[in-house]
Amino acid sequence: MLSKKLIGAWAFFVICLMAAGILSLTLSIVWRQPNLMLNLTFSGVNLTAGSVLGITLLATFVLSLLVITQRGTLGLKILNWILLANSIIILLIGTYIWIFTLHERNNYHAVFGQQSNETKILIQDMLKCCGYFDATDEVAFGGTICPNQAAATALNNFCVTPITKFTDLTLNNIFSTIDGFMAIVIGLFLANMCVIKKRQEFERFEKIDSKRGVHSFF
Repeated sequence: MLSKKLIGAWAFFVICLMAAGILSLTLSIVWRQPNLMLNLTFSGVNLTAGSVLGITLLATFVLSLLVITQRGTLGLKILNWILLANSIIILLIGTYIWIFTLHERNNYHAVFGQQSNETKILIQDMLKCCGYFDATDEVAFGGTICPNQAAATALNNFCVTPITKFTDLTLNNIFSTIDGFMAIVIGLFLANMCVIKKRQEFERFEKIDSKRGVHSFF
């Protein structure tokens, strides 16, 4: 039989994998709701990637429960290949976020510019700023903070700083969470390797003990 510590470690990482999948899928759905700053921070493609990651992790979780109940090591070996695929997906998403944050001010300049004037006015009123890099850059007149160019110039407070302050914090938190997902996948991969090794040992001993009717589930 497998040791209790190995079984406990394997089960721990499987549960963490389930939690990671639920978290990723839930946030990618919740963040689609109307919210000025979150809608500015994430595009539909970003949230779809989060949904795909969540579904992939949950599917891997279900598969892990199926293969651990089967005799032999083939299912566990297949699971490890799937875990490698999961790690590649996580790495790609994490790398994209990291590269995006390297040019965050310019990237969100383009995002801010794509918003409708109504949305820009709501953002400007909420953040108490006018324009992006300056009072004439992507400014939308209206609302209480930037009713006209004179008010925007007099305010002398631009949206680039509060916008990127929020997006930087949000993206950094996501990047850290993605790192955590990678640690879970690697941990389960290593625990799975240990289970495979133990099962292979048991299979060898099972052949020796077959005449005595000694069988091991794991």
